[in-house]
Amino acid sequence: MQSKLYIVVNEDTFFLSHRKEVALIAMKAGYDVTIVSKDTGKKREIESLGLKMIDFPINPTGKNILQELLTFIFLFKLYKRNCTSIVHHVGLKNILWGGLAAKLTGVKGVVNAVSGLGILFSQENISLLSRLVLSILRFSHNRKNVKVIFQNHEDESLFLKYHIVKNENVIFIKGSGVDLNQFVYQPELSDSIIKVIFSGRMLREKGPLVLIEAALLLQNEYKDRVQFLLCGGLSKNPKAIKEKDLLCHCDGNYIQWLGYREDIKTLLIRSHIVVYPSYYREGVPKSLIEAVAIGRPIITTNSIGCRDTVEDGINGFLIPIKDSKALAEKLRILIDNAELRNVMGMNSRKIAERYFSINDVLTKHLKIYNNLEAK
Repeated sequence: MQSKLYIVVNEDTFFLSHRKEVALIAMKAGYDVTIVSKDTGKKREIESLGLKMIDFPINPTGKNILQELLTFIFLFKLYKRNCTSIVHHVGLKNILWGGLAAKLTGVKGVVNAVSGLGILFSQENISLLSRLVLSILRFSHNRKNVKVIFQNHEDESLFLKYHIVKNENVIFIKGSGVDLNQFVYQPELSDSIIKVIFSGRMLREKGPLVLIEAALLLQNEYKDRVQFLLCGGLSKNPKAIKEKDLLCHCDGNYIQWLGYREDIKTLLIRSHIVVYPSYYREGVPKSLIEAVAIGRPIITTNSIGCRDTVEDGINGFLIPIKDSKALAEKLRILIDNAELRNVMGMNSRKIAERYFSINDVLTKHLKIYNNLEAK
């Protein structure tokens, strides 16, 4: 009889971009894999891979207590109704409610993947809500056969500090990996226009407005030589940037908002510099992992998760958060120096080969599943 594996993620698009290869390698190894995810229109694509999918009632950014209770009840009933060997929760909300449901229903093995702690833990002082979340996490993790995957050591330290996990239950995997045979090194294209790209959701904390401020500081010098491309969809988060506020900054030429795109690799190949001025509590941003694999110089913040992709001065620059002047200064250096961009781009590729191969990520995940199943 096949061992059942549920992989629980917020949305189907995130699963396809961040966890598809993990599910496929598990299925190839003999697991009966079901994806539990909000269906935004990709269910047929997921099922065409040979995977099962269950539509998941979740509001990824919501805080309505009734909605949260319904999410928990859904997972509780799902786990209780099915004889599930292993559940793999990705993201804080799924870890919170899925971990609690798994403990109360006696799921055999639990994998909790902390892919960044987001806005809730972005403040210097832990809020009352954060403390409540930590209490629930402590309760749900106090069980046998649980493994917690961290992408950066700051998140790991926080979980250890608040006694959520024990050292023996910690697994460190630096990011979700990238297929280095698909995202191969590409020297920058010869182009009279330097393209600076940002890829991420249009959340303030991700830093698109910081990039726009830096672009405006450079406009008089570089308007005819540079294009700033903002790639990413709007967010349903109440604090997210509104479309009208975003468009008022974009002239369609010097600064462009491209919206949600699925051709990220093509955009990266056509780019010269990748910028990600986030102060969101990231895991390790997938967009930066893909950028280093393609071989682009990176400018990002010296903040949790982001700094794990950049060796300052080697493959890019680290800047303080919310500092558009510092960003403009580093952009000026890279815009004016094609040789430096080339050297940093090659160094980025070396970092990708050293740390971010998808093959290492898949091997570690399969080992976790097999060890939990054997117990």
